[in-house]
Amino acid sequence: MTVDRRHEQVDLTNCDREPIHIPGRVQSFGCLIAVGRQWMVRYASENCEEMLGVSAEAMIGNPVTELLSDSAVHDIRSRLQSLSLSDMVERLFGIDLFEDGRLFDAALHQSGDHFVMEFEPAGAEGRDFQSYVRPMIARVRTHDDLEGICNEGARQLRALTGFDRVMVYRFGEDGSGQVFAESVKSNMDGFLSLRFPASDIPKQARELYQRNLLRIIADVDDPTVAIQTQDLENEPLDLSMSTLRAVSPIHVEYLQNMGVGASMSVSIMKRGKLWGLFACHHSTAHVLSYSVRTAAELFGELFAFVLDQLEADLLRDEMIRADAMRDKLMPRLADGDDLASQFDTIIENMADIVPHDGAVGWINKRFHARGATPSEDQFRELLPLLEEKLQMRVYATKSIAAEHEPAADYAAEAAGLLSIPLSRTPRDFVVLFRKEVAKQVSWAGNPKKAVENSRFGDRLTPRKSFEAWTEEVRGESISWSDAQLRAAEAFRTTLVELILRIADQNAQERARSSEKQELLIAELNHRVRNILNLIRGLVQQSNTGSGSVEDFAEVVGSRIHALARAHDQITREHWAPASLKELIRNECQAYAENSVDRVKVSGPDAYLKPEAFTAIALVIHELLTNCVKYGALSDSSGTIAIDIAEREDHSLDLQWRESGGPVVKAPSRRGFGSTIIERSIPYELGGEADIRFELTGLRADYVLPANCIQRIEDQPAAEDERSVPEATKKEMRDLGRALIVEDNLIIALDAEEMLKALGAREIDVVGGVGEALRRLNNDDFDIALLDINLGNENSAPVAQRLTEIGKPFIFTTGYGENSAILERFPGTPVVAKPYRREDVERALTKLDEPATD
Repeated sequence: MTVDRRHEQVDLTNCDREPIHIPGRVQSFGCLIAVGRQWMVRYASENCEEMLGVSAEAMIGNPVTELLSDSAVHDIRSRLQSLSLSDMVERLFGIDLFEDGRLFDAALHQSGDHFVMEFEPAGAEGRDFQSYVRPMIARVRTHDDLEGICNEGARQLRALTGFDRVMVYRFGEDGSGQVFAESVKSNMDGFLSLRFPASDIPKQARELYQRNLLRIIADVDDPTVAIQTQDLENEPLDLSMSTLRAVSPIHVEYLQNMGVGASMSVSIMKRGKLWGLFACHHSTAHVLSYSVRTAAELFGELFAFVLDQLEADLLRDEMIRADAMRDKLMPRLADGDDLASQFDTIIENMADIVPHDGAVGWINKRFHARGATPSEDQFRELLPLLEEKLQMRVYATKSIAAEHEPAADYAAEAAGLLSIPLSRTPRDFVVLFRKEVAKQVSWAGNPKKAVENSRFGDRLTPRKSFEAWTEEVRGESISWSDAQLRAAEAFRTTLVELILRIADQNAQERARSSEKQELLIAELNHRVRNILNLIRGLVQQSNTGSGSVEDFAEVVGSRIHALARAHDQITREHWAPASLKELIRNECQAYAENSVDRVKVSGPDAYLKPEAFTAIALVIHELLTNCVKYGALSDSSGTIAIDIAEREDHSLDLQWRESGGPVVKAPSRRGFGSTIIERSIPYELGGEADIRFELTGLRADYVLPANCIQRIEDQPAAEDERSVPEATKKEMRDLGRALIVEDNLIIALDAEEMLKALGAREIDVVGGVGEALRRLNNDDFDIALLDINLGNENSAPVAQRLTEIGKPFIFTTGYGENSAILERFPGTPVVAKPYRREDVERALTKLDEPATD
């Protein structure tokens, strides 16, 4: 007897109660048998004779052990023994049910008191598709953001399954869904960013998505096959876990209206909840082997782990920021001040963790506001709602008006809130507000017309159009993310902890602060006195021989500026050792800006310790300013050569050579500048100085002790040369449209990325000879990459066709270059696996070379 539910009427209000788990029918690409506890066949689909060679009538009422071979029954029993959970599905691939050479794939699960066996012809691919999943997931993991992960996931699943469109469909808080990422065939319309109302996926369908992680509809026009049973009074067989379960006629019409010929969904579960789906569409019927579907299901499960890891990483980062905020707040709040006096400080730090537009602190029944918030009167009206919601946990909403209607009046300033309780008595809390964000939401069709009355009466009729329909949403703020809620909870814990610790820490912290302050003041006094003494000495010594007040001011000012530049250089990196070459460069830019090209510095760079840097800075300053006034740089032809060299004892030779300037003679008197040049390094640093005024120019030789040098770094001779040689600049090729013939999915994806990087504007990827020849007959390609060995065939026919139409191609092979095919196509570049982009680029270059006889 046949149970057929196709023509049952469904009331318009009954969508969420449609019994989609007991359709009484299966899709025709497989057949179904269900046995009772005694292994007697109780249910069988009408196409068993077509699939297995045994009619449903002959099966029903007979033991399955008499229908299938002993080895098949043994294998099936063993797998059924593994069904420890009600929602488990066991799989068998390539099983010989009748020992006649015909191979089948089987899905086994338990439904109530029955064991359900579903059979379909074994896939003919002969590949281990599940082995593809690991490298697919590895590619997904190369991305570190949600958008990148989802885009890559859609791309990888489309490559595995061959569907025209693969979408990552994400569910929202209200049950609606949005196409978050998409990989789509070039000639198909995309649904990226479009939203679908919650009514598109009824409640019971969502429940099935959580139990049965993969659902395929191989052909929306499939009339499907009825399931027969021995007794019409038998309960309909629950097909919740079935791989062949027939489709609701409402959903079939929905897909037909969308222009879909076949579909598949893979559930994305995060911590037991339905986060979203991989929704796959094909324009025509598309039957996937059970091994491919199993690999797709495994990919979906592992993809969910990647999403979960991303969320964990984001949460970890938020918690690290929250901990940093706590450490930053602790010293500010530990001085005994109450929260009210530090409210602005708290909110400033909170803004980095949870972005918001305004904040209210309700502390000791006092109102404290910052930024865009309700008025105090409006906030007081909110208090009953907040006190109702606050159970010492954070509470958040993106629409205050949804629970407190008067809030609609100030939605522009405060549409959403996040409330953080601090204490029970009195009721203290911090409330963050976000402004209204009026947004345009694009739906796939008008969501308010999800169902209509049809000419058949009260019958569910899916909408006919899926073109983008835009709706403006007002009265809502940006949603508070899970990571932000957790960060707010951590923030609450931090504040409560601080409140409890403030009283206990006051005395200890004051004592420590007082002690640190006294030490700091003493150190500052010491440093200020040293600086004042140094400046006083500069002023007094510079006064000698100054011709005028202006000359005196210029000399003193330049020396103080030299000290300031030296101080800046060593304090920029917190008193770290500073570069001698940078010191020379800074002085040249300050006092010999127009003659910098006449100052040549050679040798390694020396990093001077801070205690030696000031003295050397003054020496370089005096040498350079004297050179500009009286020496080699006082005219247009002189030069300075500065040579730096390390000695065996790690001390440093510093040689200053002036040449090409006016005739030099020793000064008639010795001023403060000469004293600095001759005595600073020996006196302050314990080094050596030898100054000679030769006719050709000043010569100054210094030795800096090793204890003044932190390190010496060699530098290239032409360190200032920054131009890029013309020969290194490469232009991107234009490869036009490329064809890749490769039977290994992972290698094909890699080759696609390589050709794209090398200049291909459009790339088609196929896995076999037949499809490649069809593409060549229908489309125009500029270049091809051919794997020689394609499973049970080779790419010689494709190479022959490309030769006939005069298109260049490159062979790839994992068998070396000893192939008979290569002899048929002499001169064709060959790339051996595994290959890199550089290998393909060399092969392309070879294609560009003129042919030789």
